[in-house]
Amino acid sequence: MAGPDTANGHLSTLDFSTLLVEERDDRVVVLLNRPEVRNAIDQQMVDELHAVCAALEQNPKVLIIAGVEGVFASGADIAQLRERRRDDALAGINSTIFVRIAKLPMPVIAALDGYCLGGGAELAYAADFRIGTPSVRIGNPETGLGILAAAGASWRLKELVGEPVAKEILLAGRVLRAEEALRVNLITEIHEAPVLMDGAHQLADRIARQDPLAVRITKSVFHAPAEAHPLIDQLAQGILFESQAKFDRMQAFLDKKASGTKAPGKTSEADSTDRTKP
Repeated sequence: MAGPDTANGHLSTLDFSTLLVEERDDRVVVLLNRPEVRNAIDQQMVDELHAVCAALEQNPKVLIIAGVEGVFASGADIAQLRERRRDDALAGINSTIFVRIAKLPMPVIAALDGYCLGGGAELAYAADFRIGTPSVRIGNPETGLGILAAAGASWRLKELVGEPVAKEILLAGRVLRAEEALRVNLITEIHEAPVLMDGAHQLADRIARQDPLAVRITKSVFHAPAEAHPLIDQLAQGILFESQAKFDRMQAFLDKKASGTKAPGKTSEADSTDRTKP
């Protein structure tokens, strides 16, 4: 396995043992592949996910993460977790890779099936989008094992579902079924298992129809701290206002409207949503 920072933007040059990786022109699909332990996240998988991130930081693409054999990830590898001590916790082994995934330039889609627990749930929380199957079971049982969910759930989860539901999950061990997760917006779509990846690719297709630079900058602005607004929005818009894609896309929009029946000068941003429909 190559080191986590040696991908040089080319995943095809790396040899993965815990991941199945498919690279396309505009996206990368990563399948967590440790079916013998329900895709539990171990150190090797963390190292390989770092390698994927290194490539995507140099060559930004949409990332789709899923699991194999009807499971996303049952959590961190308990056999390794049991042996970890204070210094391992302070090193932030899982939290570091989940933060890196969350900060990838282009959006991350988590396609969830079956168990999505503990560290597996925290990996899903780090994604920009979460879709699932009817069999999804998502939650954080860490307190039942004498530890806490320290790889993002303790702060990301309340931002995603609100404090009351987050506390039920984190403090009382509540595991959400798919419909419950959909109701609290922890997942946004439910697909039958055979077409889950089709759903993920359809979402990636919608992202791909947008201007890549606008998507990257919008993601960065979205996650900026509150005190950075509105200045960061104005600076980001200033960059996009000078991009060639802005001129090309707006001209194409105007040309399309001019060839139709809508009167000149009556266009709006709302009209431009027509091109983003699947």
